[in-house]
Amino acid sequence: MGKITVETCHIEGLKVITPTVFGDNRGYFMETYNYNDYKEAGIDQVFVQDNQSASKKGVLRGLHFQIHYPQDKLVRVLQGEVFDVAVDLREGSPTYGQWYGVLLSGENKKQFFIPKHFAHGFLVLSEYAEFAYKCTDFYHPNDEGGIAWNDPDIGVSWPIPEGMELILSDKDQKWGGLKEYTGNRT
Repeated sequence: MGKITVETCHIEGLKVITPTVFGDNRGYFMETYNYNDYKEAGIDQVFVQDNQSASKKGVLRGLHFQIHYPQDKLVRVLQGEVFDVAVDLREGSPTYGQWYGVLLSGENKKQFFIPKHFAHGFLVLSEYAEFAYKCTDFYHPNDEGGIAWNDPDIGVSWPIPEGMELILSDKDQKWGGLKEYTGNRT
């Protein structure tokens, strides 16, 4: 492998990837994705869609997932800094309802692999952030699901600095909690 370092956490399937960065006085170069390296690391997915978003400080997006067309995601920050979170929604998983968060930034160049059946969200900590992600299925607008970012049953410890005003979409202000999601699954 050599070109990437892969860290795991207490939730099976989640992986934090740090690429090797080659730098000199001109700048840097890195491979942001190489199928062979990722396959060797246990990420043998076919990505079919790339997305990119830009957000300002205080924007909290999530916690999102697709219901019938779940996606594996490989996410990273191009510029700025975000706190990125995945919540295990896999039925029968010993870590169901648990979350894991990682700081992603243009500076640390880390990536976060989030398997299917996880909710995903992030909080922008810098003045501005550009966020990119690869997905293994296409976005289906009528298949959106979500869980409240502040659901006490999940208990995400968002690193919200004192005085930061959160900016949420109307949709993200209306999602129910994990108990509601569990009770309404089809």
